[in-house]
Amino acid sequence: MKRREDALALLYEYTRTDSLRKHARSVEAVLRHFARKLGEPEDLWGLAGLLHDFDYERHPSPDEHPMVGCAILEQQGYPQEVIRAILGHAEYTGTPRDSNLARYLFACDELTGLITAVALVRPNQSIHEVEVKSVRKKLKDKSFARTVNRDDVRKGIEELGVDPDAFISEVIGALREVAEEIGLSGRRE
Repeated sequence: MKRREDALALLYEYTRTDSLRKHARSVEAVLRHFARKLGEPEDLWGLAGLLHDFDYERHPSPDEHPMVGCAILEQQGYPQEVIRAILGHAEYTGTPRDSNLARYLFACDELTGLITAVALVRPNQSIHEVEVKSVRKKLKDKSFARTVNRDDVRKGIEELGVDPDAFISEVIGALREVAEEIGLSGRRE
């Protein structure tokens, strides 16, 4: 089993921007939360969260991302469940999301990005100020955080078969646990 330190080294080797590194850490935290809740292997789920977009800066096109990254992960001996989940988080790969890990990664990825954007427009830039109703409102506003794929957010929640508001609330809660690390603990005056 690969260790978190291995995944972080790979992430930092391929990802230079702070925002994408924070996104990876955010998705990792959310997946770890759900793994604990569901009795799934937390470290395995964490690897998928950290590495789902590690190749994106170098290979952002749909004909390369995440396939190039998954080939690297395969060469380095990462678990097939992680690789398959990462392939499935990009709808255009056609990879079925046939595990809890794959479904949760897909459901959390874009939503985590949206919630982060909501936090960053708050006066204090704090995840602690974000409420479910604010996220729902911004989900409807297509001019806000335009790169967030709203269809993926909706489809991910539908595939899980969970209450959308409860799910959004849990994602917010998981992000609050790592607020300092992901830069969402609020501005200090």
